[in-house]
Amino acid sequence: MSMLYLENVVTLRLDAASCVGCGRCVEVCPHAVFTVESGKARIRERDACMECGACARNCPVGALFVKNGVGCAVGILNAKLGRTSSCCGGEQDCCCSCEPDTEKDNG
Repeated sequence: MSMLYLENVVTLRLDAASCVGCGRCVEVCPHAVFTVESGKARIRERDACMECGACARNCPVGALFVKNGVGCAVGILNAKLGRTSSCCGGEQDCCCSCEPDTEKDNG
């Protein structure tokens, strides 16, 4: 069973034109979000992305972008750790109902 977060809130973006199809994103993604087809990476399951940023950090051409540290995974982890920091910073892609710049990190 795959882990899915809230639908359509992930900040993950792929610039397919820049992708060279090396497959590093497939290798480093802990949730199997990517596949490589016809020499290009493809996002197989966007809503499975936990926004860790491993794909973007390992892409040799910068074809992947994710705002790690601001999405649902961070919100869930902060809640578990008892932190009250904003998970979104006011971005439209936010998965929570926090107000920007009104919450502070207690951790």
